[in-house]
Amino acid sequence: MTGLDTNTEDIILKAARKVFTHKGFDGARMQEIADEAGINKALLHYYFRSKDKLFEAIFVEVLNTVFPKIIAVLMSPVSLFEKIEKVSFNYIEMLKKNPDLAIFVFHEISRNPIRLVGNFKNAGADFNIIKIQIEEEVKAGNMYPIKAEHLIANLISMCVFPFIARPVFMGMAGMDNDAYDQFLEERKQIIPQTIITAIKTRK
Repeated sequence: MTGLDTNTEDIILKAARKVFTHKGFDGARMQEIADEAGINKALLHYYFRSKDKLFEAIFVEVLNTVFPKIIAVLMSPVSLFEKIEKVSFNYIEMLKKNPDLAIFVFHEISRNPIRLVGNFKNAGADFNIIKIQIEEEVKAGNMYPIKAEHLIANLISMCVFPFIARPVFMGMAGMDNDAYDQFLEERKQIIPQTIITAIKTRK
């Protein structure tokens, strides 16, 4: 593929990601994506024959942005409490750089959860590793029992929700963009502190 072709494809993918993020798969139209990319619809279909093909390309791109670093932390040979701290930091940092990803994944969870689960597993996610670590920490008397599903749900939702509900938070709290960015920075510390305090035993 030539440099011009690569550039055109990149422009299409950026435009499609914007449209899919704001309208979801069902609400997006190929003509709208072509308009956003500044090309005609025929050229769009030359690169991507259908909306499904284009969405799949965007979805793979999103997964490669979201999952690898987070899964690498969860599967790494560090303590459970350190994983909670690192996931909070990495997830929020990643979403600050790519704020549209949270809404994009939220749309896909509603539309096609099976595909998301499959891709998550293909990326190397294994809940058993977290379950074993929890069991070991409980036996050692370091933490209270909690299901791995609840721990992961608490951790991910506490990281993601402020990005999905950003306009609501900003409006309710009267925060401007700078203040909200500071709020997100504080979340990197607040989230692990909150979770660890709730599950860690007092000795």
